[in-house]
Amino acid sequence: MAVRGLPGENIVRVGRGDTVFALSRRHGVPVDKIIRTNNLKPPYHLIVGQRVTLWRDGEHIVDEGETMESVARAYGVEESALASLNGLTAVDQPRPGQTLRIPKVSARPSLPSGPAAATPVVARAPVPPAKIPSPPAAKTPGFIWPVEGTIVSKFGRKTKGLHNDGINIEVPRGTPVVASQSGVVAYAGNELRGFGNMLLIKHAGGWVTAYAHNETLLVGRGDSVRKGQVIAKVGTSGSVTKPQLHFELRKGKKPMDPLGYLGKGTI
Repeated sequence: MAVRGLPGENIVRVGRGDTVFALSRRHGVPVDKIIRTNNLKPPYHLIVGQRVTLWRDGEHIVDEGETMESVARAYGVEESALASLNGLTAVDQPRPGQTLRIPKVSARPSLPSGPAAATPVVARAPVPPAKIPSPPAAKTPGFIWPVEGTIVSKFGRKTKGLHNDGINIEVPRGTPVVASQSGVVAYAGNELRGFGNMLLIKHAGGWVTAYAHNETLLVGRGDSVRKGQVIAKVGTSGSVTKPQLHFELRKGKKPMDPLGYLGKGTI
């Protein structure tokens, strides 16, 4: 991983009387960021002389095979924030050698004025999402088309160094979207900029399918779904202006061209 100004190089030593909150206030780093970065456990006491990593913004030079998702995960930032800072959408992918600016941590916590400012604050760790069950083994092999329509954007490199990690299929608004294979819903929401209402489904064997730009989501995180089950309705949410489904197929973290697998008898 090539970096310039690597976030995490700003390491401080804990002084007498230092707390997680005191470091947060002094350096403008959110409390939960300090806790996650340093893997602190309740009640989050610090020891004098302890080394604490405070992430700051920097730059990253993209290596071959890296994606927006992998870079965001490596730096502990939101993929949508990384894309937005670099003038990209959630469906864009960086090219090898490209320099990405890494988002700064959010603004420092606001503090009350007057005597109440001296009141100790107990840091609370963020509550991790419930673990989803393992996906079941496929009863029938292969992936099926999530919708039937016109492919308006194929998998692969696009102009201006962009890359489509899936395919976009144009269909009428409200068209039912079906699960391409049986699995478990790993994500259901609209937090990823550009994708709109999106579903991620985990399948046996390390496969993952993605369904974006939906008008309505009919399943939620942790739900088990059957191959061919209706899971959403097509819409124009996200960065598109015409009703369509953005569909991705991944093996582990690697995006695969769906056209090489849809309707095939293997998984």
